[in-house]
Amino acid sequence: MFKKILIANRGEIAVRVIRACHEMGIEAVAVYSDVDRDALHVRFADEAYPVGAPPAAESYLLSDRIIDVARRSGAEAIHPGYGFLSERAVFVDACKAEGIVFIGPEASVMERMGDKVTARKTMDAAGVPIVPGTTEALSDDEAVAFAKEIGLPVMVKASAGGGGKGMRLVRDEKDLQSSIERARSEAKASFGDDTIYVEKFVEEPRHIEIQILADQQGHAIHLCERECSIQRRHQKVIEEAPANRMTHELREAMGRAAVAAAKAVNYHGAGTCEFLVDKHMNFYFLEMNTRVQVEHAITEEVTGVDIVKAMIRVAAGEPLGIEQSEVRLAGHAIEARIYAEDPERGFVPSPGEIVVYRPPGGIGVRVDTGVYQGARVTVHYDPMVAKLISTGRDREEAIDRMRRALREFVVKGIKTSIPFHEVVMQHPRFLDGHYDTGFIDEHLGGTLIAEEDPLAERVAYTMAAIAAYRAEKEKAARAASATQRGGASEAHWRNAGRRQQMRGSLR
Repeated sequence: MFKKILIANRGEIAVRVIRACHEMGIEAVAVYSDVDRDALHVRFADEAYPVGAPPAAESYLLSDRIIDVARRSGAEAIHPGYGFLSERAVFVDACKAEGIVFIGPEASVMERMGDKVTARKTMDAAGVPIVPGTTEALSDDEAVAFAKEIGLPVMVKASAGGGGKGMRLVRDEKDLQSSIERARSEAKASFGDDTIYVEKFVEEPRHIEIQILADQQGHAIHLCERECSIQRRHQKVIEEAPANRMTHELREAMGRAAVAAAKAVNYHGAGTCEFLVDKHMNFYFLEMNTRVQVEHAITEEVTGVDIVKAMIRVAAGEPLGIEQSEVRLAGHAIEARIYAEDPERGFVPSPGEIVVYRPPGGIGVRVDTGVYQGARVTVHYDPMVAKLISTGRDREEAIDRMRRALREFVVKGIKTSIPFHEVVMQHPRFLDGHYDTGFIDEHLGGTLIAEEDPLAERVAYTMAAIAAYRAEKEKAARAASATQRGGASEAHWRNAGRRQQMRGSLR
């Protein structure tokens, strides 16, 4: 087992991995940008090292600096969390070249599954159902012709990337050409790759994903499913485990497909197969995420399996130690992603200092967060404040606990999406569990979701960014001054010293 692991991330996922490391007796090394000097993950780590300026491209995405910190700190492995470097094959190869273990799959697997066209081909060959569509990159003319051939509505999708970028739903033939052009443009801007493909749009789709775990000995299992159908702009905002209206037969079939997908690419570690399920309960492979998911916590709550610890053990060469027959679902869990956004103004970002932060607690409530009272939400990173997870004996109790927890959750100084979640938890369609990915657009169009004015949103974002930048510049200047006085490794010594004091008092 590793003695020391570097976490190449920030926020709640960095805190989550650090906690797993400490429970396993492993020292945790954090990295931080100038604006994250006082971040929670830095305070929790055993050692912390600066890696650059606030923009991710100048800090958390600099693989050479991350690897240099791993070398200097003596970390034997790197856990990438999600986002940033977590699905960059070139980073995996760089780690391997330096003799550092990357906690995740091989680079070749990432490349095959990261490109959606290649992934579709691989899954089709493995017998995993895929949405009817092309498995080839298309020119504009080919895309138009293919869309007409399979019949509208269709989805025009970027081959690279994810997160809803470079995706366009086309229902009318007259919109085909312009949608293809917009998808290409957005894909190029977001991923540097304007390759697109076309697939049939699944009517009334539900977004169901299967969590998989696989070791280096060739053993793979699934941890059942999560329902991720409540989305805004193709981004998940509320998830549930297990999924609604899930039959035993469908769960078994989707689980087998996910395991087959993992074995088809010699996968090891934690991963997720995402599927679309139509109104007739047919399911189709959507994509595979070769990393830990934001919503992994709800699967942990209903299965009792620590996914992050499993990733670490597998990376160290240990077998999973759990058979498929031992996986049991117990109860129901719901996750609400709490963002620093104003739902009454079209979800415009709300960066700033958290003046009051009082998270909920009690039985069946879990809060995964990377902030604290006095912390600052910046414009440089994802605006997630916390993941609020409720668990109950059944779905009804999990909803009741989520409602109670949302009422208890106090965040002041910034706006958050808490009011939005409170509305969802009261909505009849959510309560009966009969919803699909169109839930927000169809049922909450006039509730706490103002019609978005792109210009107003850009102006609001720019003003917030200016204010946040000024505050961060002042803070960075103070931090630089402290560094000049010998504070470059201050976080490491502060944390180590505090732990030594605690150990002494216990003796």
